Amino acid sequence: MEYFVIIISAIFVSNIVLTQFLGICPFLGVSKNISTSIGMGAAVMFVMTLATMSTWLFQYYLLNPFGLGFMQTIVFILVIAALVQMVEIILKKVSPALYQALGVYLPLITTNCAVLGVAILTIQKQFNLIEGTVYAISTAIGFTLALVIFAGIREHLDLMEVPKGMRGVPIALVVAGILAMAFMGFTGLV
Repeated sequence: MEYFVIIISAIFVSNIVLTQFLGICPFLGVSKNISTSIGMGAAVMFVMTLATMSTWLFQYYLLNPFGLGFMQTIVFILVIAALVQMVEIILKKVSPALYQALGVYLPLITTNCAVLGVAILTIQKQFNLIEGTVYAISTAIGFTLALVIFAGIREHLDLMEVPKGMRGVPIALVVAGILAMAFMGFTGLV
């Protein structure tokens, strides 16, 4: 039951983008079409899961035993940067089309505060390794869900007549706000 609560909470109730406002840069930048959003979501899921597992191990087997907890943020950022480089190399070999589609947005995962935020929240919530991994995967699913929904709406908006002053980023921000309010409806679910 505890894992179910973590999953539902991370995906819907405490969506990392729409309720905690982490990962806004890729949320707005990559959400212009659904296929790129799905690719970005998959890359974030891979990096977020590996980063959370790695940082948890670093925290409990290196930082805490040696009294180096004050270095948590720096160590976590270095681990995340290394993982993103690994994902970039893998994507370049495995899926050049996706690598090209993501383009400049792939390095955004390095600076995606959602990845760092989940790693830190896992430690703050005192999750064990399995709970932290479930939390990271669920949070990445929630991130991808929000990204794909937002991309679908933005694709639809491109076909609509939007007032000239609202085209582009202004309407995207209004839609993001409405989407965040819609996700607030899940509050109290768990």
